[in-house]
Amino acid sequence: MERSQGRADNAGRYRVCFPFAGGLVGGSHISALKLIQALQHTQFEPVVLLHGMNGPLTDFFKEAGIGFEQAPVPHYWEPGSRPSLGALMRVPASIARMRAFLRVRNIRIVHSNEGAMHATWGLPARLAGARHIWHHRGNPRAAGLRFLAPLVADRVICVSHFAAPLPGLWSARTKSSVAYSPFDTSIAQIDRAAARSMLESRLDITPDTAVVAFLGQFSARKRPLVFVEAIAAMRRSRPGIRVVGLLFGEEFEPGIEARIQQRIQELDLADCVRMMGFVQPVEPWLAASDVLLVPAVEEPFGRTLIEAMLVGTPVVAAASGGNMEAIRNRGNGLLAHPDDPEDLADHVLSLITEPRTAMTIAQRARGEALQKFSVETHLNKIARIYREVLAA
Repeated sequence: MERSQGRADNAGRYRVCFPFAGGLVGGSHISALKLIQALQHTQFEPVVLLHGMNGPLTDFFKEAGIGFEQAPVPHYWEPGSRPSLGALMRVPASIARMRAFLRVRNIRIVHSNEGAMHATWGLPARLAGARHIWHHRGNPRAAGLRFLAPLVADRVICVSHFAAPLPGLWSARTKSSVAYSPFDTSIAQIDRAAARSMLESRLDITPDTAVVAFLGQFSARKRPLVFVEAIAAMRRSRPGIRVVGLLFGEEFEPGIEARIQQRIQELDLADCVRMMGFVQPVEPWLAASDVLLVPAVEEPFGRTLIEAMLVGTPVVAAASGGNMEAIRNRGNGLLAHPDDPEDLADHVLSLITEPRTAMTIAQRARGEALQKFSVETHLNKIARIYREVLAA
């Protein structure tokens, strides 16, 4: 099929479609939102689609003032699922409707950000003559990235070098680029003293209490149970230090929150580990914490590390995945052995007991984050990729 050469509309702008499944809000949606907002005043016009119109993601876009519309088909292809015969019979008609939508609306680029959207929109984009940007925020061994992206994606954007496609005869490696996620660098101006005062008042804790935070969806990869065990290790190692562990987030994998609660009870930590739920805005809580502990393994690129750097909170993370790209050990943070609560605890305690070291690391991390992770830097990289695929 002959691919479109990417004509702009009458206003001289190129339309970029951002389809989303709908549902829970994660780091990928926050990053995508910041890009969508930044594109509003460029030569690229974002068109946001939601397959599911009810849920936290709908509210998230509404609160941000982002317009969106119902996708041309409500259902979508969920990787790893076993579709029914009826669902399979609907596929040709669904692809035809999505292709027609893209052509009628003169969509020049489809920029997908979720596994389900990669699988659902890749073929319709190709059939419509639009370019397909596959924004990969997951594991480099993901089946879709390995087998589907080489066929349907014009470009794969990865959030880290760790997340990039693995090399091979059938691989999207040669058409992949790394673009670190965008962050609102204005949070670096937060008043840490005021944030700490708020936290102490809300939690009814004393100023000498060391606050260690976990921030993220509750899933096996994020290792919330390892966080709980690390808090227990801190208390065993230094019983004279008052430590409170705060878990910010919500359940992503069914049953894991109950297991977290059970582990807290088993380790007799009910007095020093608190489930905080999903909190927005989270920046004041993060700025009020003494340390952000990131026990996640094979994390492509966690947003919380950079947010902590920007608000001046030192980070201890597992030496795994994208964490090792964000953190230089003892430079802008500390790296500990993965899945080792004792080692994670020792690193956290080293910052708590050496405040000058913690301050030096935090100041250095903030300066580096301001340089590398701004929305402007991300926008320039993505816009350059858009222009390249349209010119190809």
